[in-house]
Amino acid sequence: MSEFEQKVLKLLESIDKKVDKLISSEISRLRAESSTHAKTTTTIPVAAVDKQEMDDEQGEKPSVEGRRVCTSCGGTTFNTVEDKTLLLHSMGGVKIYAKKHICKTCGEPSEK
Repeated sequence: MSEFEQKVLKLLESIDKKVDKLISSEISRLRAESSTHAKTTTTIPVAAVDKQEMDDEQGEKPSVEGRRVCTSCGGTTFNTVEDKTLLLHSMGGVKIYAKKHICKTCGEPSEK
């Protein structure tokens, strides 16, 4: 074996020892950290959980800005039906009528 090969082998052995030392120190550090970390993660933020449950129970409705709102009852759900009184277009015997929005809650037609 040449002198160069011997130097390379010695360097590789020293690197291997350093890697083993780093790995063992990292493992011991992680074990110590995990034992302290496990204790802190078991606590539950009761106030935050209670607030979240209350928000879920209230079931806040999304804002109605930009949506169609019934002028009679304030509802936001509508059925769409054809308004037979207003013909928009007729081509080849097929008639296209305007749409009318009827409130599902009170049955009043929408103004918008």
